Amino acid sequence: MTDESDNVIHVVFGSDGGYRISTPAGPNDEAPAPPVQVESRSGDPLADLYTTAEVARLFELTESRLRTWARQDFLAPSVKRGRRRFYTFQDLIGVRVAKGLLDAGVPARDVKLSVSAIRDALPKVIRPLAELRVVAEGRAMVVHDEHGGFEPLTGQRVIDFRVDALRADVVERLRPAPTDAARRNAYVAYLEGCRLDEDEATYADAEVAYREALRLDPTFVSAMTNLGNLRYRLGDEAGAILLYQKALALDPDQPEAHYNLGFIEFEKGHLSTALPYFEKAVALDPGFADAHFNLASVLDQTGRGAEARHHWQIYVELEPDSAWAELARERLR
Repeated sequence: MTDESDNVIHVVFGSDGGYRISTPAGPNDEAPAPPVQVESRSGDPLADLYTTAEVARLFELTESRLRTWARQDFLAPSVKRGRRRFYTFQDLIGVRVAKGLLDAGVPARDVKLSVSAIRDALPKVIRPLAELRVVAEGRAMVVHDEHGGFEPLTGQRVIDFRVDALRADVVERLRPAPTDAARRNAYVAYLEGCRLDEDEATYADAEVAYREALRLDPTFVSAMTNLGNLRYRLGDEAGAILLYQKALALDPDQPEAHYNLGFIEFEKGHLSTALPYFEKAVALDPGFADAHFNLASVLDQTGRGAEARHHWQIYVELEPDSAWAELARERLR
């Protein structure tokens, strides 16, 4: 069991105007995996991106104030997509700390320094993220009540918040879970997209349907993957890759997304990069015929013919009448 004190950042301000950051250290400290940084909604606050308007609404700040902070390189959104910039969840922690410290009367210079130090410390203490607390304390005694901490002599509040509470605020205000009705309607839109993307003449309508499904349910990974397939057929390889990566961020066990990422690498001739994607796809879905075929092809081309035979054989058993079955039989002979 993790001691709660292992997940606390203390920002302590002294009477001399200085500050120090105190974070736990240990032999098992590990930085968390970086979030998949895509513009569209992932349904996971930790892996999602946020617009300036959303951050302003979440913290009851003006957009102009956030833009001023960004221009001053104080609290700029850390992800760029084209000409637009987005905040990550870790950026939200910095904004939350800065707003609290400024509201508590801490000089802007000290706030900037402390937020920078907190950002440097975050990878050491997010273990797990849901237990992290950020605490700013003065030199006087701090008393804690159900609303947080305060100095008993002045009554002044200090910064004391748990990151899981910030995550809950994000979910409630910015990323509410889809209702059952929304999920049902999303599935209807998804089926319409599946019907329409069979004909090149209706690709545009299929994309509208898939995007409607994702608008209604941002966690609908099958719609996400199908939209990625459609974008790839339309020549938008980068957009397709982002959609596949986002699908895996939501569901790491979706074989189609692994296969599609492998296929893109295979088409580029990046065999060593494609191989683990195909291996993962067949491990997750042993009946995925195309994944067996392409895995066998990669194994053959990398001098692992004996291993390839196993997957050629499985492909023939799964798709004995397909156009590619004869090629697989030829490789077996």
